Amino acid sequence: MAPKSVSSSRTTITELMIPAYANFGGKIHGGIILSMMDKVAYACAAKHAGSYVVTVSVDGVNFREPISVGELVSMHASVNYVGRTSLVVGIRVESENVRTGECKHTNTSYFTMVAKDDKGDPTPVPELILENEEDVRRCLETIKRRQVREDFKDEFDNVKSRMRLRENMHLLEKERVVLDIKQ
Repeated sequence: MAPKSVSSSRTTITELMIPAYANFGGKIHGGIILSMMDKVAYACAAKHAGSYVVTVSVDGVNFREPISVGELVSMHASVNYVGRTSLVVGIRVESENVRTGECKHTNTSYFTMVAKDDKGDPTPVPELILENEEDVRRCLETIKRRQVREDFKDEFDNVKSRMRLRENMHLLEKERVVLDIKQ
């Protein structure tokens, strides 16, 4: 299978934010944005893989700016990294107020997708051709993000296995919780 470039699967989806997508405050529900991000991640990853893909994880969903009804939202997706059967798709979300021309970067997120064959089993994906320094930077950042996530998971699993409830109750003293434990 021939390697494919980042640019060969780069995908942008733009959609008008309508009242049906909004909460009572007139801002777009985060779930709507997540659904749109999943769609663009699928389109981008499927183009690279040349097969059906599924979402296995989402990393870094932080809503930086609210999106209002009437704005155009664009999802810019590119494959940042490939494993044997997986792909990491970076998505930059931007909104545009068509009346004022103001553009906002509302969030960036990373979707890990796995390619599937006709039987539903993981299937290999083409290698990724990095064409410029931006492609290289995104790939290296993905590798580093994976390392940090794995280190955190290992450390957190160790903390969970060693944590003694009574010895750590003091951590709750400055938190907004009320203990009502029945013995």
